Amino acid sequence: MRCVDTHCHLQMPKFDEDRNEALERALDCLDWLVIVGDDLEGSQAACALTRERVYAVVGFHPYSAGELNDTTEEALRELTRNPRTVGIGEIGLDYYNEYTPRALQQPTFERQLALAVELQMPVVIHSRDAQEDTLAILRDYVIRLPSCIMHCFGGDAFFAEQCLDLGCHISFAGNVTYPKAEALRAAARVTPQERLLVETDAPYLAPQCHRGKRCEPSYVLHTLEFIAKLKDIDIDELGEQVTANACSVFNISSE
Repeated sequence: MRCVDTHCHLQMPKFDEDRNEALERALDCLDWLVIVGDDLEGSQAACALTRERVYAVVGFHPYSAGELNDTTEEALRELTRNPRTVGIGEIGLDYYNEYTPRALQQPTFERQLALAVELQMPVVIHSRDAQEDTLAILRDYVIRLPSCIMHCFGGDAFFAEQCLDLGCHISFAGNVTYPKAEALRAAARVTPQERLLVETDAPYLAPQCHRGKRCEPSYVLHTLEFIAKLKDIDIDELGEQVTANACSVFNISSE
């Protein structure tokens, strides 16, 4: 069975004690995986972990919006020259707890979208409690981007359909398996196979069968199996499809 983890954070401290082992467990069962940054240091660490079948996405999470300036943007641009850097992210908006002011998040989001357009790289979008503004900003850029992923999708079927109308791919993490996540499951049902991706967002959001534990990239297979059953699709067929989708989005050939 084929599968990939399109979004994990193996560079984070929760993997300090067994990072190599977690990576090997993932590569034993997955075609490849993507390690995603959330600030400059995290993006540099993600790039440092790249190798065969391990890729990086670099960018400033909305919580790190205040750290993006001319100097750090140039450093980010330098990271995109790594041949295994395959996207800009995770970028976007997060209004959940106002950790970073909206007035700072929005221009930082746009600045990184503009960089992705310039470099013709896909973007990985973080959107939490900010659906309307996320869509409003994306509409001005998405047609000029090679691809766009709504990472760790957290909305309902209506929001999913709005994202799909913009041409986005939608990526589901382990929280789609949680008993109370009916809205997420409705979103998964309306997402066509050819626009669907899976991820772990490790070390966060372990699927229900591992809930309460640190998540790791190999757990993405549980999410794939759950969605295959939800959509009444053969798991091997869905694994082939999401792997092909991910290869297309990130412009990665099978290795």
